[in-house]
Amino acid sequence: MKPHAFQSVDDGEMKIRRPMHRNDVSASFLVAIIAVAVLAIFVLAGQPIVSIPAGHLAVVDFFGYVPKDTISSGLHLKTLYAGVHTFSLKTQLMELTLNVPTNEGLIVELDVSILHRIDASMVRNLYLTVGSNYKEVVLLPEVTSTVRSLTASVASKALYSASRDELSAGIKDHLNGKLSGRGIEIEQALLRKVVLPKLVTNAIEQKLMAEQDSQRMEFVLTKERQEAERKRIEAKGIADFQNIVSQGISDALLEWKGIEATERLANSPNAKVVVVGNTKNGLPLILGDGSSNPNAHSSNAKHGAYANGNVDAFRSEGGADTA
Repeated sequence: MKPHAFQSVDDGEMKIRRPMHRNDVSASFLVAIIAVAVLAIFVLAGQPIVSIPAGHLAVVDFFGYVPKDTISSGLHLKTLYAGVHTFSLKTQLMELTLNVPTNEGLIVELDVSILHRIDASMVRNLYLTVGSNYKEVVLLPEVTSTVRSLTASVASKALYSASRDELSAGIKDHLNGKLSGRGIEIEQALLRKVVLPKLVTNAIEQKLMAEQDSQRMEFVLTKERQEAERKRIEAKGIADFQNIVSQGISDALLEWKGIEATERLANSPNAKVVVVGNTKNGLPLILGDGSSNPNAHSSNAKHGAYANGNVDAFRSEGGADTA
């Protein structure tokens, strides 16, 4: 027989010992299990372990109390039911499309990109003064106000010309002056796209076309001036050539050229009439091919002879030597 557990029971002046049942033991064990489970749920619901991503920093808020020390990246134990607010220390990008004014009174559509990051030493102060939604509360309004303020002081041409770099630098310096005290650092302000009003765009295109036409006309005029200069140089060269050649021509050279011409005419197989003068340096005179009218040949020969003063050149019926 198994021994029985006994439980003391007061019954007046007598103490009666009665055995404990197995059901009473099971109930106590169940109560202990429930207590442990409730405690585990309570602990786990408080999230005692927190994981912070790389490049981030966290601030612990325990029902309004914020410790001075922040939590770096990695796994950490924290106070139960304390809130953890994570801030990224990486460079972040904010892109905006704004309708900004210029000093001409035009409204220009401008795409702006802001590269910014948070100073690690100012994370707790940023959480206490602004909160984790600092982009919507501080950064966005300051960027919008600064961009519109600076573009209103420049012409629309500065937004798409080389002056846009100066405007970007001005936006960056102006934002850093306002946000650096809160722990927000602006690394760069980029003006990505400028959309001008249609009227202004047409005017700019017409102006550029007029400038291109002016440059083209200037090129044509320059080309014509160069061509005129080339012709003057060419004419001067021809004149110099003729002057040099005329100085080299003598009477003896001309007489020799006449003799060569007479020989070539005499040896030519073509029908011709050649009148040769009787002077010392008389040159031949070609009157025709002698194929149609002999009388006309004779008349032309006589006329040529009289014109040259060579009357004695006629020795036959036509008064001309034929070859």
